[in-house]
Amino acid sequence: MEIREFELRDQAAVIALWNECQLVVPWNDPARDIQRKLAVDPDLFLVGEYSGSLVATVMGGYEGHRGWINYLAVSPAWQRRGFGRKIMQYVEVLIREKGCPKINLQVRETNQAVVSFYESLGYQCDHVIGLGKRLVSDDGS
Repeated sequence: MEIREFELRDQAAVIALWNECQLVVPWNDPARDIQRKLAVDPDLFLVGEYSGSLVATVMGGYEGHRGWINYLAVSPAWQRRGFGRKIMQYVEVLIREKGCPKINLQVRETNQAVVSFYESLGYQCDHVIGLGKRLVSDDGS
């Protein structure tokens, strides 16, 4: 798998992959999420290509205190081949190069397969409660 920065020509394929991986929810418009990401650290928005197809994505971020991972996706047809591990290691290097001391990410606690994947990469439960406040709802409500 070849890893590179996201390009606008990738948008339709990225959104299709996110839908395939069930990452799209009504209150987050994926096209708007892409626009927002391109305004902040676009170099941390990565895609993975294999055999001419877009098969993986990850959005990394660093706000000066902690790094964040969002939208890690690997096409179900290409999972369990090391692509998720490879794109995560790639984005971790980029985030570390920005001076970041720690990366956070959020996983639904019911998604044990994904929790196990991240644990295999050295991530561990911080035993914190994730809180959020929606400032803008993309579903129009």
